[in-house]
Parts: sequence; C-alpha cells; structure tokens
Amino acid sequence: MESAALAAPSDAGQATHGKASAHKKHASHAVAAQGGSPVAPAPARRAAAHKRATSMTSHDQEAIEVRTDRVRSHSAEVAVTRKTMDHFVAGTNPMQVLAQTTPGAVFASTDAFGLDTYGNTLYVRGFSQMQIGATLDGIPLGTQGFANYNGVSITQAMIQDDIGGMTMSQGAGALDSFSAQNLGGAMTYVSSDPADKAGGKVSQTFGSYNAYRTYARVDSGVLNSTGTKFYASFARTNTDMWKGQGYQSEIQADAKVVQPLGDKGKVTAFFGYGNFTQGNYLTMTKNMWEKMGRYSTYLKPDYTKAKLWAYYAQYTSEVPPGYEGVLSNDEIGDYAWDASQVQRTYLSSINTHYDLFKNVTSDTVIYGNVSSDIHGGTNNFVTSPSYGAVTLQPDGTVTGVPMALQMAHAFMRRLGFTQKFSYEAPHHNHIEAGVWYENNHWIYNQRLYEDGLNEAHNWNSDFKAGTGHTWFNDTYNTNTFQFFLQDRWTIIPGMTLLAGFKSLTQTTHGGTKDDYTSELDAEGWNTYYRHAANGTLTSSGAFLPHFNFDYHFLDHHEFYIDIAENLRAYDYYSQTQSGTAWGGLGNSTISAQTVFNENKKVLRPERTWNYVVGYRYDSRFFSGSVDYYHTDYYNRLATITEGSSATANSAYMNVGRESMDGVDVMATIRPVRGLEITNSFSWNDAQYLTHSINYGGQSYDIHGKHQVYYPKFTYKANLNYTWRGAMFNFNVNYIGSRPMTYMNDEYIPAYWLATTSFAYDFGKIGFANNIKASFGITNLFNKNYISSAYGAASVSGDDNANLFVGAPREFYGTIAASF
Repeated sequence: MESAALAAPSDAGQATHGKASAHKKHASHAVAAQGGSPVAPAPARRAAAHKRATSMTSHDQEAIEVRTDRVRSHSAEVAVTRKTMDHFVAGTNPMQVLAQTTPGAVFASTDAFGLDTYGNTLYVRGFSQMQIGATLDGIPLGTQGFANYNGVSITQAMIQDDIGGMTMSQGAGALDSFSAQNLGGAMTYVSSDPADKAGGKVSQTFGSYNAYRTYARVDSGVLNSTGTKFYASFARTNTDMWKGQGYQSEIQADAKVVQPLGDKGKVTAFFGYGNFTQGNYLTMTKNMWEKMGRYSTYLKPDYTKAKLWAYYAQYTSEVPPGYEGVLSNDEIGDYAWDASQVQRTYLSSINTHYDLFKNVTSDTVIYGNVSSDIHGGTNNFVTSPSYGAVTLQPDGTVTGVPMALQMAHAFMRRLGFTQKFSYEAPHHNHIEAGVWYENNHWIYNQRLYEDGLNEAHNWNSDFKAGTGHTWFNDTYNTNTFQFFLQDRWTIIPGMTLLAGFKSLTQTTHGGTKDDYTSELDAEGWNTYYRHAANGTLTSSGAFLPHFNFDYHFLDHHEFYIDIAENLRAYDYYSQTQSGTAWGGLGNSTISAQTVFNENKKVLRPERTWNYVVGYRYDSRFFSGSVDYYHTDYYNRLATITEGSSATANSAYMNVGRESMDGVDVMATIRPVRGLEITNSFSWNDAQYLTHSINYGGQSYDIHGKHQVYYPKFTYKANLNYTWRGAMFNFNVNYIGSRPMTYMNDEYIPAYWLATTSFAYDFGKIGFANNIKASFGITNLFNKNYISSAYGAASVSGDDNANLFVGAPREFYGTIAASF
C-alpha cells in the first residue's frame, strides 16, 4: 500500500539493482512504490558542461501432508497442500502457487518458474511480500524481495519439492509467526520430514528455451532403535533467457535430520543452500513496451550501439537518429549493455520440540543465515576514464567509453533464536508465549569496473573482493527482539476465542562507512552525489493486540473475525536506496546527514489496524467463502522532495494515512468424483488519504487516488480432474488494470493469463514404486502483458522504466519416479 509520493520502507528490501541508478534520471519525477523496490535517486540530467546533481512447528506437519488435494482453510488462514503444489510445473515458486489458488493474492514474474527475484512481486490483500511475515519451520525468513537484506527468499531457502505444505494468514498475521516487517498477513512454510522407509525420488524436467530441471532426493529411513532418520536432496534449474542473451541458473541442496527424544519430543537439524546466477530482463516504460515490443531488451551484443546510446543519454538531451518520436532521451538511457546478479545463500537451524511436563511443551529454534550478493549492470551515466574524452564522430561512432559496469557487493549474516512455550491450561485454555532475538549484520559496497574500448565486461565474471574501484561502503547492524503472549479459549466445542499481544523492538545502527565520490570524480569517472548518512534508529511497539473469534456450527458452517494491530520496523539497505531512513536523502547543497538528523526527531514506525470478518461453508460437494476486510494505515513513511526544482532536497517523513477495503468471494463445486471447479473474485479499494504533498516544488492532491501497482479487481478459475492415474488441471487468472502513477493518470493494462497441465501416474513399474509423467504449458494463449513493476512510480506520466514484460508461452515436460 502506498501513500503520497512515497517510497515505503516496506519496499527497501526489494533492493536497488546496481543498474537502477543508471536508469532513473530525474529524481524529482519519481517516488518509490511497493510493487517492486525503490530505486536509487538518479543523477539529475547533465548537459554538455557535465553538471552533476545531485508454525507450523514440525509436530504439526502431518496435518498438512495427509489432507486431500484441495486448498483447505480455517478462520482467516488458507492452507495449500503438497498435492496442490504438484499440479504446477516442478520447481514453481511457492508464492506463485499460492497466488494462483488463493483469493486476494496476486503474483507476477518475468519467468515461468517465478524464480526471478529481481522481477517478481507478490501482493496479498494490498500488502506486498515486503510487508508480509514469512517463516520456514519456525525460522524467520525476513522480507521476500530481491537481494534480501534481512533474510532469505523461500525459493533459495529450500527446494520446492521438499516443502510439505504452506499456509497464508490473510488476516492480520499470526502472533507466533516472528517478523519485524509484517503489516498484514503471514506465510508459513513447513518442510517435509524424512520418510520412515529408505528410498528416494528423482525427477527431470525439460522445457522451452533450453530449460531443464533435475531433482533428486535420498531418504535414509529409520536407522536405529532411537528412530534417527534423514534425507538429502539436490536440484538444478537452468534456462536460457526468453529474450536477449544470457541464462538463469539455480543450484540448491537440502538436508534434514530428525532424532526422536523417546516419546517426549524430537530434535531436527536442517541445512539449505542456494546458488542463483541470473541475467536480468530489462525494465521498460509503457511506451517502450508499446513502441519497441515485448522482445525489446538490453543492447548486448551490439557494443558500438551500446556506447552510442550511452553517449546520447549522458551527454545530450537528444536521441540517436531514427528514434525521434519513438523513444525519449530518458528511455535511450534505459537501454544499457546488460545486467546480472549472483546470489549465494546458506541457511541452517536446529529445532527442538519437547514435552517438559504433562501439559507444557517447548519449541526452540536456533538458526544461522549467511548470504552474499553481487548484482548490478551497465551504468550509462558514468564514464570509464582510461580511454580519454568522449566525443561523437561524424561516422556515428563514439570515442572513449561513456559507461562502466556498476556492481553492488552485498553480504548478510543473521544469527538468532526463537523460544515458544505452550500450556494446556484448565477450563479449555491453550496458552502460548514466546520470544525471538536476532542480530543481523548487513554490508553493501558499491564498485565500478571499467568497460573496454572495443568490448564490454563479462556479466558472469568472478568479482573478487578488492577488485574494481569502490564508490562507497555501507554497513548496518540490527538487533531485533519480539515477545508474544496469547490464549486460545475453547468456549464451547467448535467456538474459540483467541486474545493476545506482541511486543517488538528493533534497533539499527549504521549507514555510510566510506564514500569516494569526489575521488572517483577527480579520476574522470564522472560520478555524482551519493547521499552519505549514518546514525541509529529504533522501532518499538510495546503492546500490539490481536483478537480472533472462530465458530464452527451446524457441521458445515464457519464464522470468524480477526482484528490486530501491527508495526513495521524501519528498513535499511544502502545510502542510495530511496524509501529507507538512511537512503536517498539530501542533495549536493543540503547533506543527507543533516536530513537524517532532523528526521530522527520526528519519525515513527508504520502501523496498521487490520479487520477481517468472514463466513465459510464446506461440504463434500460444495465449498464457499466470503471475506470482508478493512485496513487503516498510520504513519505512512515516504521519501518526498521539497523545495523548488533548483533547490530540491529529499526528505523521509510521515505523509499521512491510507485506507483499504476489500472483499474476497470463492466457490468450489465437486459435482462428480475426481472433478473440482473453483472460481474466486476479489475486489480491493485502497485509497490514499493525503490531500497535499509537495513534490519537486509542486503541490499534488492524491486524496482518493488508488494504490499504485495494485489491481482493483482480480478473478481466478481452476479446474482439476483426476481419473485413476490421470490428472488434468486448467488455471486462469484475470488481473485488472493497475495504476502506475500516484495521480492515476497512467494504468498498466489488464490481462488474462492461463496455464494448463496433464499428468499420468503409471504406478509401480519394476523397482520404482511409481513413475509419473507430466506436461505443462504456461501462458497458454501467449498473452503479451506487463507482469510486474519494479521500483519508482511517477507522480504522473509514463516517466520511469519500471515495468517487466511477462514471459511468452512455454512448454515443460517432467518424468518423476520414487523408490
């Protein structure tokens, strides 16, 4: 949810890609929006004079695994089973599965698997994945965006095939789901346990654009009289990019060991590894998409053209010959040579569940998480200095190199633990209490690498520490503490009342450690102001209540109410990251440090009050539900520009409130055995309540304008038919038009998107317990559409290259066997 001219801190984790600063020039025109991530304020246009501007805990897991293949719900929570996940192409992002089966959820990505963290977005009832809590077996995962600064994406934390099930709390989120970013809703993932019998699984997928995916898992079975068992698994996904040059590859490995502690409990150890190498897709303006087409992308491999376009973007206000009236000078600057990223993640935990006394149980999670990221791309607004002056020759070629490779080197180390106690108290009360502590160390260093006179860099280079020319170094250290207490009282059979609260405090210290802008500028890099700031901020909420009433009556009926207050801690990322309290502040005349110091006196963390009331009917032949929800948003934090155009400076401040109302309706019929047809419709009316904002020296009234990047209407239909060993699934989603500016004068067009899959289980053949073949088609009707939006939304006009085009129709086939 967005407010006036804002760069919500909830977006900061969806990091500024290294190339983003190169792509956005007029900073006064753009503000960050929640669909993707805020981007670094770009340098103001430079003329020829080169002026620079500036839980499910593990013991609950079996409840998910043994359910039938349909999506199950309870109160304001939806559970997606393993069988439902298996209806989709192997390896599909769990968030994509959730969105295609759950009312009120919207997921979009640039690739068929949904693994492109740079180009995917998830919304649930107006909140993005940056504002929704997420846990895996009780491990807090942090925000779920690109280059996560405080956690790890589920796609890199665990292989999708090893997830036993997942739930989505569509209300206010669960008190026992630990998160410092949750403003509405919580995702809970549960890993499958090792099998009791020794065996294994293998699957092989092939698809369009030379795609392949290999998955293998080995289960030890019970090894001894104490019940020790484990599994180890591996997956590799690789595909060529569907447009441009490059590929996307992910290597993953999981291992899980379970050791029962007699009949009192068990200890579980988990390790997950993810290695993601990715060429990025070009972000586009709406005009670029309409005029240049869906397959328009980076200029690689035409290096001569890349240098020419960089010259026009950096040194002129014109466009290359032949593009007059087609592209603007801003859009010429968006067409860089290339962009890429490499992400490596290690996640480990030890979970202990133990019955301390007859009615008291303990659940402990100790975890560690280390990740490194190198991401960025060609910056068309700096110059590689070793090759002399940049000039345009009469033959249309360019001397010198008016661009360079800009890469962010990021590192994160998280250490933490959670402790929960459960007490079955007298008079049908189930009392739970728990604490969470985490220390997070985040480093973000920006470096420049010269491009050659006649050839560019290798996008998949091994950028070792110490190489390149350091632009700036940022370091942050964060301590988070959370406590919750709740009582679930069973008033009568089928009727429960939950009441509780949580307390959250998070303190972050850090910011700019070193800044070498001036030194690089003196060397001829043509660098620009980078907004250095440093300091400490604390987010704290001592009493955040949560109430839930759930009543099952007359066998098939359920009525529920969910109410809660939530708080979101301040985001941090880098000194260039607009939308955080440390980033994108000030200009060349008013320092970022001055703005930060003033903000510290008045800033307050964002809060929401969420209200949900719903009804559900569930029987063998028909299931239906209707939910109404309302959200009041307070202390909406934003990056806005104040002052005249000549003296504008950025500030980070509270810009007011936002209000959201919505309805989700879903109906499922099962007319004959094996056939299930589901239809759902969602309506969301999220409006800004701010009457006047001062942006770029001009006042704007956005009161009553709808939230950028979020559709007002969505529709989903799913047909699944199973007959003996055969399965057919057809899924279609309608995403309504989405405002792409705060004044709502430009919209992303609505679209329909369909997928289908076929599968047949041949059962036991030879030494294989079962062999299954499946075939899937994504984007069945080859729709040309804008899938997701990344970064800055304009106040008005088609000003920013922040749109991703969705993948075309693709085909996938999988052979799988278990032993």
